[in-house]
Amino acid sequence: MELWDVYNKDRSKTGKKIERGRRLSEGEFHLVVYVCVFNSYNQMLIQQRQPFKDGFPNMWDFTAGGSAVSGDSSNSAASRELFEEIGLKIDFEGIVPHFTINCKDAIADFYLVNKDTEIDTLKLQYEEVQAVKWASQKEILDMIDSREFIPHHKSLVDLCFDMRESYGTRQKCAENYFEKGNLE
Repeated sequence: MELWDVYNKDRSKTGKKIERGRRLSEGEFHLVVYVCVFNSYNQMLIQQRQPFKDGFPNMWDFTAGGSAVSGDSSNSAASRELFEEIGLKIDFEGIVPHFTINCKDAIADFYLVNKDTEIDTLKLQYEEVQAVKWASQKEILDMIDSREFIPHHKSLVDLCFDMRESYGTRQKCAENYFEKGNLE
């Protein structure tokens, strides 16, 4: 039995816990994390879900993700999910998510990581993941069209690729421009 902490719209824990699979009340949320790992070839490491998974069997998805269990912080959930699902150990302590998306009943934190990783060194969690591979932005968007990839908004995939190098809404070149005193 997996328990989730219940959050309010302000991202504060309410003190309530709910069992996975139970419906949250209006105005209640649970915490979800996604980790997207990129390599130096501008590819994202993606995972294929097992055929016996209830949700989206056999479909491809971001590197790792899942619900935070009761007591998890966003950081610890990201580290745990990444390690459990593909055996990649990254400590997210002190790291803020690159962005957060608020959903109907979830707060979804996205962590974007640049790390060249050899696929054959990863240990896939049998209960969750049947395969991993590197994919370009175009390949992922095409996989969404062909219904091989979980139907995330294409703009979300674009955002992940666009923001993988920095935080915030400005591009790195704009930040460098303003840092050099070119304020007009």
